[in-house]
Amino acid sequence: MSATLARLDVHVFRTPIKEPVRTSFGTMTERVAVFVRAEDSDGARGWGEVWCNFPSASAEHRALILADIVAPHALGRSLDDPVALWGEIDRALHVLRLQSGDAGALSAAAAGLDLAIHDLRARKRGLPLWRALGGSEDRPVPVYGSGINPGPGAFDTVERLRAQGYRAFKIKVGFGAATDLGTLRSVARALGEGERLMVDVNQGWDLRTACTMAPKLAEFGLHWIEEPLAADRPWPEWMQVTAVAPTQIAAGENLRGAGAFQETIDSGLFGVVQPDAAKWGGHSGCLPVARAALAAGRTYCPHFLGGALGLLHSLHLLAAVRGPGLLEVDANANPLRKGLLGDLLTVRDGCVSLPGGQGLGLEPDTKSLASLQTLHLERRV
Repeated sequence: MSATLARLDVHVFRTPIKEPVRTSFGTMTERVAVFVRAEDSDGARGWGEVWCNFPSASAEHRALILADIVAPHALGRSLDDPVALWGEIDRALHVLRLQSGDAGALSAAAAGLDLAIHDLRARKRGLPLWRALGGSEDRPVPVYGSGINPGPGAFDTVERLRAQGYRAFKIKVGFGAATDLGTLRSVARALGEGERLMVDVNQGWDLRTACTMAPKLAEFGLHWIEEPLAADRPWPEWMQVTAVAPTQIAAGENLRGAGAFQETIDSGLFGVVQPDAAKWGGHSGCLPVARAALAAGRTYCPHFLGGALGLLHSLHLLAAVRGPGLLEVDANANPLRKGLLGDLLTVRDGCVSLPGGQGLGLEPDTKSLASLQTLHLERRV
């Protein structure tokens, strides 16, 4: 008899930070994480993470949605085919997405559960997660430092990251031409040979601003411009921006559904496709998207800006499909990432090595974060 999902534990952690993380849509003054532990009827376990970084008030809400709305669709079910189970759950949640108007929270909760189940299955098979997902190359994965705040401090952050081994950097823009261009000039003039620079607008421009600002970025030799428009803007607007952009456009973190991703890939407007496996789809949904992007000649780069577990899942997913993509690693302080990872993902010459062991390669010590925990939910068959 196959093992079934017997227990779920959902942990919410939050901690203030000294230096806020600034984006064009808002400022993060604390870091939050929703970690998911799945256990089957044989006692095997796996870990996942639910995306919830902004607004931070969403963390407990998403934990409750996972425990009380999503979990009943999975508890007691066979884990032999995680992809089929995620598909059933995704279809079962469709009406609730419409009824509640809370599609993002429901999708993220289901994604975090899917990640945990895939980790569990990989551990039971005695495989590292990247290999269980179909990967075959055990070699380092390139990374980039992300979430770099605008302003004079950006130069110092890039210098710190460079000293830590990073060779690619992504700056937050969308704060007005003077701030954006001033920030980029200070960083770009110090770039070394082979180093790459990207920008993230975080959906902060309208069409007119995007068409004005994008050409001004030509002087920096950017590797990509990320989300210059809101994710739901019509294709003609994206066509206008790509026509004047001096480099490729990246997007995808704010899409949900296989159809939306396939349309994005087929449009030919985006050189970099960035699904977030903790926000929609987990591995079951995002692995096919990543493969489709590569098959179409696009670059797959996983999006993630949260705690340790989601980062590790993103690493394993990228390692499974490879291609020219880079792993996004948050440059900002986050005890919910560093406090669990320690030195596991040390950057050397722009890359990190794949963790050894089974599944994620990490058994998170959540007890070490006990003082930061705000909620623990347990659900059993």
